[in-house]
Formats: sequence, C-alpha cells, structure tokens
Amino acid sequence: MDVTLSLSGAQHLLLRNHLFPGDGKEAAAIILCGHRAGRSRHRLLAQKIHLIPHNVCLERSPVSIEWPTDLMVPWLEEADRRGLSVVKVHSHPGDYTRFSPQDDASDGDLFSCIADWVKAEVPHASTVMMPDGRMFGRHLAPTGRFERLCLIAVTGDDLLFWRPYDFGHEPAPEVAEFAKRHAKAFGARTARALSELRVAVVGCSGTGSPLIAQLAHLGVSVLVLVDPDKVHELNLNRIYWATMEDAKAERFKVDVLGEAVERIGLATAVERHPVNLYNADAVRAVAECDVVFGCVDTAEGRFLLNLLSNFYSLPYIDLGVTLEADEAGEIAQVCGYLHYLQPGGSSLLSRGAFALDDVTAEGTKRQNPGYYEEQRKAGYIKGVDENRPAVISVNTQFAGLAVNELIARLHPFRESPNRAYAKIGLSLSEMAFYPEAEPSAVCRYMSRQIGKGDVTPLLNLPELSVETAP
Repeated sequence: MDVTLSLSGAQHLLLRNHLFPGDGKEAAAIILCGHRAGRSRHRLLAQKIHLIPHNVCLERSPVSIEWPTDLMVPWLEEADRRGLSVVKVHSHPGDYTRFSPQDDASDGDLFSCIADWVKAEVPHASTVMMPDGRMFGRHLAPTGRFERLCLIAVTGDDLLFWRPYDFGHEPAPEVAEFAKRHAKAFGARTARALSELRVAVVGCSGTGSPLIAQLAHLGVSVLVLVDPDKVHELNLNRIYWATMEDAKAERFKVDVLGEAVERIGLATAVERHPVNLYNADAVRAVAECDVVFGCVDTAEGRFLLNLLSNFYSLPYIDLGVTLEADEAGEIAQVCGYLHYLQPGGSSLLSRGAFALDDVTAEGTKRQNPGYYEEQRKAGYIKGVDENRPAVISVNTQFAGLAVNELIARLHPFRESPNRAYAKIGLSLSEMAFYPEAEPSAVCRYMSRQIGKGDVTPLLNLPELSVETAP
C-alpha cells in the first residue's frame, strides 16, 4: 500500500528552522504521527514534533548525525501507548537528494529499535529535508524493506506536494494532451500536481456542481462527492448536467454528477457518497483526500469539515453565496465569501463565520426534528433557514473563485503572498473584492486536534461511533 506523510505549514517551518541552524551540519527531529489507514493509501499525519537538541548530539557533521538513543525513550513509550507512527527527519545541508550510506546504516539500527518498542502494526518512516524545505522519504514496509513514500504534503499558506519524481527518484509522468495549455499557464509541475490530487467536494448543488465541472476539466485524479440529496425540479436551476428525467426519477445528485464527469473521459475517477457527511464512511472517504471543498450552507456541516481538516491535516476551502432582497423584494446585494483554512491555524469558529449555537440548533433539527420544533417555539433555538435563493450564474462565479484559489495555493501567481488571502469577500453588487489575511491567533479548539487521524469514535464525536467500512 502507498504511504504518505502530511504536515501543517507551521510544523514544516518549525522543522526547517531547527534542521538548518546555519552551521552547515546535519540536525534531526522525531515526528509522532496519527493515521488515516485507508483503502488506497495510508496517510501519516504529523501530530507531535520532538526536536533533538543540537548540543546533546554525540556527533554532528555536514554528512552525518548521531544522538543518544535514550533521549527517545519517552517518545517511543508514547508512540507505543497510543499506536502512533514514528518518523525520523534529518537535514542534508549539502543538497544531496538521496539517502546516503550513513543514512542506510543509522536507519537500519533505529528502525529495528522502533519495531521492538512500538507494538502496533503501523508504518514508520525516515525523511530528509533539503535546504530549500523540500522533503523526500521512505517507510519501513511489512516485508522489512524500505519503500519510498509516494507523497509528502505540507498544508500552509501554500500547498506543497513532493513526490519521488521531483527528486529524480523515478521518471516524471507526462502531462496529458488536454492539460498542456494548463501547463503553459501554470507550469508542468502544477499540471502534474492537479492530475494526482484526490479532491473531496461536500455539497454537490449550487456552488458544488460548477466546482465539480471545473475540477473535472482540470483533470484531477479522483473526485470524492458527498451529498445526501436528490435531483428535483426545484433544483434543476443550479445543478450542472442534471435533466428533467433525473428529477422525475429522483436520482442522487452525486450519481448524476459522477456519471457526467466519467462521460467527459479525462480519466478522473469518481467516488459517490449519497449520504450526509455525519456518516463514518463519508468522513473516512474525505479524510483520504488531499484537498477538501465545502459547498454546504449549514453551520453544522462547516463545523464538521473544519474539524475533519484538522484531525486529518487537510486544506479546506469553504465557500458560500448570499443574495439579499430589500423590502420590495428586489435584489439589494449579491455577495459571497471564500475561506482558506489550514490545519493548526484559525478556524471558521475563531473567524466568527458561525456560532456554536447555530451548530447545536442544526444538529438538533437533523437528529430530532420534533424536539427542535418544540425548542424553537419556546424560543430556545433560532430557526434554520432552508429556502435560500440560488442563481446558477452567481454560483458559477464563486465556484471559479474557489478553483482559482486552489491553483493559487499550488502555484502562487498573485502579487501578494497567499497569506494575505485567508478570506476573500466578493460583492457583485459593488464589483469589489475584500481580502483578509490569515489571523495571527490560532483556534485553540481546532488546533488541539491536528494530526489525530483515526480515533474511536471518529473525530471524537459519539454520533460517528457506529463502525461501517474500514
């Protein structure tokens, strides 16, 4: 099975600052990782980083490093107790893009020790950071042999994805013919990155369907679609590719859109989940992805996606559209927003996008409609708006904004750094953009969940305690 490693931008920066102190000598750290043990790959999720102090090392040179192994005892005890993976990371100040013979020898000794300490059958890995921050690595396979990590991902202000071919460890794939003009605009590396991304889209109607159409034509590798709703005549005004026959047959939106993507024939695979995201299978499927788009209009759904993105170290792009009418029923404002959220940073909660009371109200309505109505009438719960207006042209414009945000994070093309665009408001009435920078304060609640991965119950939510697929 393929094994990958994911870090947040802050974790990657912490490592880089420690591994390259400016003296030209190797340095090292140990990462304890949670997991997403999926069907297609095993994702190692950086949870805790232990920096090995430079002054305790027995040897540090430009080509080797050695430290007292008893330093690692409490870390290995924690890994064993909690079933975490152990990942060694060290620097190559000389820009050497291979594991050296010294690395082979030290890894052999270290990982035999780790195997004795950690009883859980989880992969452990060794990684190297280059002076420019790039990383490559290998994991210890069940055969006892080292195999390459197929991906190391960093989710920060920019999205960084490194694969073995980026270091010449294997041939780089050819850019598909249909994507060559994408490559001319954003570079072959970005085109390749798009072609290998697993992307989740949660909510497949208003902004979701034009988003899915654009991602499919960009040639992403896999689309994971999550939406419990069916096509009806009422929503034909905003779902790409849906027909009156689909509405009459009350087909699931994910099936209509999934089949349409497959008909395009650009090799994008589609996974369809016609369920609410508050479903263990859906959570696991989204957690296997590289990027998550949220096209839901509920506080409850957005809260869950933000939580999931921290547990599984994923970038989360959240978007929404608002049409406001005046007292005469005329459109007074057409506006919307886009949030880019990175694990361990600010959250929709800390940015004030919704309140926990809204999450509670919507959860009560979904799980117990009768009790919700009693509480609403008694004044204890605010009402949940179900009939928001939707216009396909407006939805398409905001979906395009979200897709371009993904591309900008892969290939920073804006005049200002990506950190200046944590939130983008757009008013079509005023024809104006309102960008906001990433807040300096992190969300205390969400940041505590970073890299936890698969736990029981999923996301520490009792509602997701029912076991379904692995």
